[in-house]
Amino acid sequence: MSAKEYLQQLKRLDTVINQKIEELKGLRSTIYGVSSIDYSKERVQTSQSVNAPFVKTADRIADLETEINQEIDSFVDERHKIINQIQGLQNINHINLLFKRYVEFKSLEVIAIEMNFTYQYTRRLHGTALQDFENTYKEATFFILKAT
Repeated sequence: MSAKEYLQQLKRLDTVINQKIEELKGLRSTIYGVSSIDYSKERVQTSQSVNAPFVKTADRIADLETEINQEIDSFVDERHKIINQIQGLQNINHINLLFKRYVEFKSLEVIAIEMNFTYQYTRRLHGTALQDFENTYKEATFFILKAT
């Protein structure tokens, strides 16, 4: 795994968490929504379900909340680890650029403006910073792709 792929883990985790939160919102809206009965159709008697119709959805909500909490814990741990690794570099420009890019999820265009550099220089600096990061931590075990 390259340094760039390793650092991009945070964005992936953030995206997964946000998607699960949106799924949770959708489930909650279905459980709290009011449904009506259509009396225009012919009624057929069926056996009653033991559980209310919303029980399955409520169980899914509880499971999803647990998943989200686990993902958030994982995200916070990874974020803290990556921030410490970035701050372990010696070049202050590398530290600032990598933090803005991979922790704050800013584009290179925005970073160039914030750091008062040209976009081209920021791109070159980004490549150099990634090389610095990889050289500093090439022996570390964090470059092993972990299953999540």
